[in-house]
Amino acid sequence: MRWNYVTAMLIAAIGIGAVLPLHAEDLQEKTLVSWITVFHLGSKGGSALTLQQGEEFDGIIFAELSESKWMAGSHNYARTQQVQSYAEEESPEELIQMAIVYEKDKIIIYRNGDLLTAYEAEAIDLSRGNNQAVVFGLRHIGGDGRLEGEIEDARIYAKALSAQEIRALEPNEAGTIEPWAWWDFEGDELTDRTGRFTHGRVGGGASVSEGMLNLGEFGVAAATRNEDTMARAVLGAPALVSAEEYEPEILTMPEEVPENWLTYHLAHTGPDPAEPGDPNPMFYYKGKYHLHYIYRNKYGYCFAHVSSDDMVHWKWQPTVLAPPTTGHGMFSGTGFFTKEGKPAAIYHGEGSGKNWIVYGEDDVLDTWSKPQAIVAKSAEHPDGRIRYWDPDCWLRGNTYYALSGGRPPLLMKSNDLKEWEYLGKLFHEDTDFEKLGLDPDEDVSCANMFEIGNKWMLLCISHDLGCRYYLGDFKGDKYLPESHHLMNWKNVEYFAPESVLTPDGRRVMWTWVTGDLPLSSSQTGVQALPREISLPEDGVLRIEPLRELESLRYDKQAEKDINVEAGNSYRLKSIAGTTFELRVAVEPTDAKAYGVRVYCDDNGNGLPIRYLPDEKKLAVADVKAPFELEDGETLRLAIFLDKDMVEVFANGRQAITTGEENAWKRTGIELFSEGGTIRANARGWKMRSIYGKQLRLGNQGAVGDWPGAAAPVENAWQPLGSTDVGGLLGERLALWRNDFGIWLRMICTGSAER
Repeated sequence: MRWNYVTAMLIAAIGIGAVLPLHAEDLQEKTLVSWITVFHLGSKGGSALTLQQGEEFDGIIFAELSESKWMAGSHNYARTQQVQSYAEEESPEELIQMAIVYEKDKIIIYRNGDLLTAYEAEAIDLSRGNNQAVVFGLRHIGGDGRLEGEIEDARIYAKALSAQEIRALEPNEAGTIEPWAWWDFEGDELTDRTGRFTHGRVGGGASVSEGMLNLGEFGVAAATRNEDTMARAVLGAPALVSAEEYEPEILTMPEEVPENWLTYHLAHTGPDPAEPGDPNPMFYYKGKYHLHYIYRNKYGYCFAHVSSDDMVHWKWQPTVLAPPTTGHGMFSGTGFFTKEGKPAAIYHGEGSGKNWIVYGEDDVLDTWSKPQAIVAKSAEHPDGRIRYWDPDCWLRGNTYYALSGGRPPLLMKSNDLKEWEYLGKLFHEDTDFEKLGLDPDEDVSCANMFEIGNKWMLLCISHDLGCRYYLGDFKGDKYLPESHHLMNWKNVEYFAPESVLTPDGRRVMWTWVTGDLPLSSSQTGVQALPREISLPEDGVLRIEPLRELESLRYDKQAEKDINVEAGNSYRLKSIAGTTFELRVAVEPTDAKAYGVRVYCDDNGNGLPIRYLPDEKKLAVADVKAPFELEDGETLRLAIFLDKDMVEVFANGRQAITTGEENAWKRTGIELFSEGGTIRANARGWKMRSIYGKQLRLGNQGAVGDWPGAAAPVENAWQPLGSTDVGGLLGERLALWRNDFGIWLRMICTGSAER
């Protein structure tokens, strides 16, 4: 295992120590200065100098949001200029001075004493107490990123220096202004000359020698202010074991779960977090479906593995793809089959700076080959040093193609998955980005390329837009998209897609539902319902719920010939619940807005699902998506309620996934109309749990009491050895979020602050 991978947790407890009262030090106004030589401009998101306290940090960060541009890094981009239009051209192997000045309400960035940018931002004080850390290489503790190069000198000043004062500074010379902290890297240890940061540590190939901090390709260095903080860091480290010593865990759900937990959505077991919880390599192999998703345990980022006969009921398998077996953390990727029919997974190795391929070596995908690094070369890049990020791999003809995600996505090809030719940008030069309404360097991450109908679909995300897709074709080796469409409509709730081709030829997709979706449960790694997608000759994507979900139905109820006049509502008499599938058909009407309210209280207040003809929109609460009925077409809604989560499908052409926190106790369902009369039919089914009889269904009665309850799923719900499992889960999540102060939310473009 690479040291740089475990560094984030090897020092993860820095910042959680008790804050001790010291003499007053105001470091709201400050200046960070670093003299650095960048060896590889493909480095992304690494730090030349970061000051951190808890989860808050300020840092001199390279190429996190824009290629080859320096920026002021900060937690959740609170003090970061995200639109970086300032001109900056870095040259490799050139010693430069980078300085960031933090005034109380302004941040100024200098390169070699020349102004790069200045913008308004409120600075924060990171000097209170003695639990600060300084980081080089990694963007921040608990984050990722790398910076291949060497640092000659790095300093922190407890004041906002002027441009003239910055220009007067020389590396390895004290100058007239006393630094608050100073590393000149003389000797062979990480030593702060001011004596403030008394403990230092380097790793991942980093070293202090010849007056330099040599970061190498994956090096990291950190300094803390006391032994206790560093000791806490070591105690907080992930378990470091060899592949031979590693015993894969089989995830299990608690024996008792909170009543507001989801019933028929696949979600992570806890107590370790699945944040991010991207669905990843997916296969249909030897009669079983196999899905992987990201979660983090004591070893780091792993691929959880679940298998299924029907894509509805899942069984957790051993967690085999994990840092002890691969040597790095497991980040986003996809599954594909080789020319010989062998299952293979391509993914990004967290902390490695590389993309990798592993091959399944048994019939149940519990045994995998050693990872094989992808090195894509060209005449301009003979060493294969390009940006590697969220990959996908597919076959066209007899040639393998792979993309490397980010801004912009890159392309490579191979005949044998071993020797790769770098082809440059994924998108063809003829791509009309103005027509698509996108930036030419648009972020493409969590990508999945496949044929659908008579087109090629690039299913992916943008970190600004969420899940989306392109439709187009290939022109030569390059992808030429013809249209672009969203599948996420608010924040980034519907995220990180993955898909599989079923034996009967259906394309089925999943996504991770992020923490932006309002749920009252503490669950992470929630997967949206599987969707069947297809592209008929009219070129309009069809989106339907997975037909296998029908196996969960029971206790069917129906109400027919319902008339609702303008301005009125009708509460369904026999159809109610919050673990429910509802189908509603509304005949053609001239009403201005109409639909269904779910989660209704006794006064009729609930979450509205509306068709808005004038706006040509489908709306679920405040989430709106483009949708238009044809003349004389009946509105057909398929509505899935699972505690606080709601997924709506409209006429097979649009879908919205969202939720309403703490809505699950309100079971009423009403039809309503505005500006005209509607005539409708409704039918509904209660839905069984996919987890067996331990899960309670809230106001629909205890599981085990309903007719035809589904049989328990093996390994789906098993005790954790605690009689207070719900409390244990809450305590563990609270530990991650509050005590450690490191709630890791990764952005696939290289940011750790989504």
